[in-house]
Amino acid sequence: MPPGRHGGALVGTDPLVAARLDMVDRQIRRRGITDSRVLEALQRVERHLYVPEDHRHLAYEDSALPIGSGQSISQPYMVAAMTEALELKPESRVLEVGTGSGYQTAVLAEIAAQIYTVERLPELAIEAQALLKSLGYKNIEFRIGDGSKGWPEAAPFDAILVTAAAAQVPQPLLDQLAEGGCFVVPVGGPPDQDLYQIRRRRESYERRFITRCRFVPLVQDKEH
Repeated sequence: MPPGRHGGALVGTDPLVAARLDMVDRQIRRRGITDSRVLEALQRVERHLYVPEDHRHLAYEDSALPIGSGQSISQPYMVAAMTEALELKPESRVLEVGTGSGYQTAVLAEIAAQIYTVERLPELAIEAQALLKSLGYKNIEFRIGDGSKGWPEAAPFDAILVTAAAAQVPQPLLDQLAEGGCFVVPVGGPPDQDLYQIRRRRESYERRFITRCRFVPLVQDKEH
């Protein structure tokens, strides 16, 4: 069992518990997500904790929600689809580019052994780190910076997830993917992108289209 917190309660009279379980059943399971570990993680992670208070009544709707700084928390179905495409194992080491609210980070931490997450916006990174630590997650490492450069000293990674749209797949991230590992990334310009799973086969890469999607752009530091 991975060392994540394993989320909130799944029993009781709290209407938020019922809403969360209903979200997983209606919005995720019925739309084709079958990985039991992904479904269980989404049942445990309390999405309402990761959205601003004035949007908490919408936390278990299948929609993206604003989290400040021009960023958003992805819709639950997209979180599920991306997580399933990573093909995580309990021992997986995962790089996440774009911590955002920390919701996707928590879902990953419920399944995999170690998460390395990078966020370029300090205000989001600090808030997400404080929340995730307060919830008891101990298998997450945090960094503020340009996630398109990855985390070279911790590479290679069994899985890499980018939660913003890249005009092109960043080569440093491909280089940090382990043999046989899965890389999930939205590619393309606004407003919509193609979501791909990329698998490394030695020095070649297999690319598989997953679905159309809509993400904020991946902002990279300019080279000097």
